[in-house]
Amino acid sequence: MDGNGRWATRRGLPRAAGHSAGARAVRRIVEAAPGLGIGQLTLFAFSADNWKRPPDEVAALMRLFARYLRSETPRLVANGVRLEVVGRRDRLPALLGVAIDAAEQATAGNETLFLRLLVDYSGRAAIQAGLLLPDVDLLIRTGGEQRLSDFLLWECAYAELHFSDRYWPDFGPADLAAAIGEFRRRQRRFGGLPETAAG
Repeated sequence: MDGNGRWATRRGLPRAAGHSAGARAVRRIVEAAPGLGIGQLTLFAFSADNWKRPPDEVAALMRLFARYLRSETPRLVANGVRLEVVGRRDRLPALLGVAIDAAEQATAGNETLFLRLLVDYSGRAAIQAGLLLPDVDLLIRTGGEQRLSDFLLWECAYAELHFSDRYWPDFGPADLAAAIGEFRRRQRRFGGLPETAAG
């Protein structure tokens, strides 16, 4: 979910406005995902390296996370979305921790979509600790950047990569559908030969 701050800056808005717009984009993508055949969706909300950002921006992000979870949990329940937040929790504000626990408990029985939010997450630290998630099929990076930025490094070993120039607040269901369509046209070999050549 890259490009929130740059989206805001280009519009002469404070970076916090970009993060709020990014949260609205999360709602659109989460609601569109099941209709596109997506059963699991992982969003990189805040990396361990993002603590390097200005304290005011980090504090605003933490408040936004907590507010988002409180306001969106009923919608997640209604839409059958199960939420899991992955990452360190000992450095998060207490109110955010409470909001995370409440959202996870409220959505624990849902099965339409498994949504993971990575918060204070580091792929390298996860590998060192042996805390691994399911393999990634398709990685979508928004904002024009073309790097992994410590996102699920082990799990992305054979992921198909899709890079979008759109900033995250502008990324919508049509963009997700296009990425899924491109993914389905690719031939995944996992180090082997194409099926037609395997015999």
